[in-house]
Amino acid sequence: MPRPVIGISTYQDPARWGVWEMPAVLLPAGYPRLVRAAGGLAVLLPPDDAQDAARDTVAALDGLVIAGGADIEPARYGAVADPRTGPPARERDTWELALIRAAIERQVPLLGICRGMQLLNVALGGTLHQHLDDHTGGPGVFTGHPVTPVPGTAYAHAVPETAVVPAYHHQAVDRLGAGLVASAHAPDGTVEALELPGHGSLVLGVQWHPEAGEDTRVMAALVRAAGGRAAGGRTGPPDARPAAEAPVRAMS
Repeated sequence: MPRPVIGISTYQDPARWGVWEMPAVLLPAGYPRLVRAAGGLAVLLPPDDAQDAARDTVAALDGLVIAGGADIEPARYGAVADPRTGPPARERDTWELALIRAAIERQVPLLGICRGMQLLNVALGGTLHQHLDDHTGGPGVFTGHPVTPVPGTAYAHAVPETAVVPAYHHQAVDRLGAGLVASAHAPDGTVEALELPGHGSLVLGVQWHPEAGEDTRVMAALVRAAGGRAAGGRTGPPDARPAAEAPVRAMS
C-alpha cells in the first residue's frame, strides 16, 4: 500500500550555498527524516499567501505537520508583545494558520510541533505565555526533560509512559483554545501536548521537538491516522467545520 503523504510546512529565510546567497524555502532535515522513519512520504510545503491555496494544498495530503520556528505575533491572540518575544513572522503566521484551519475543516490528520502546537492553540482562540525559563539548554541547544501523558488521551495512547523529550522553547500554551484539552505536562505544569478530541481525525500538538530525537511514536500516530485517510481516497468532508468555531484572528 502506498505510504501516506505527509506535508510539512516550511518557511522563507536568506540562505547561502556555493556562490549563491538568496531567499530560500527552509526546513531542518530532521522533519522529513522523522516522517520517513515513521512510515510516511514527506513533502515540503512552500509558503503561499491565499486561503484557497491552503485548502487545495491540504486536499492533496493525507496528513499535515506544522513545524517549529519563530514566535507567533502576540496580536494574533490579543496580547501586547513582551520585550523577550521575537520579531513577527506575519506571512508565516498567516499561511500556517490557513493550513491549520483547512486541515481541521477537511478532517486531515494534523500534528503541530513546538510553534505548530502554539499556533494550533491560537487558531482555536487560545493564548500563550510569552516567556518561560528553563525550557532550552541555551542558545541553539536542546534540553531534555520529562513529559507525563494525561491518561485516556490520544497522546497517552501513542506514548503511555513518562518520556524524556528534546525541548527548545521559551513560550508555551496559557489558556487553551476552544475544544482543546491538555494531553501531557512537564514537571513544572507546562502544557506539553494538546489535542482536539471528538473531531473525527487526529489533531495533536506537542511542545517539544520529536524530529531532534529518536522516538518515532508521535509521528507514527500521525502516519497511522493519515493511512486511514489515504485508504479512503482522501475523502474528508470539504465542508466540515471545527468542533470549536473560534475564528483565526486577523491582523489589523
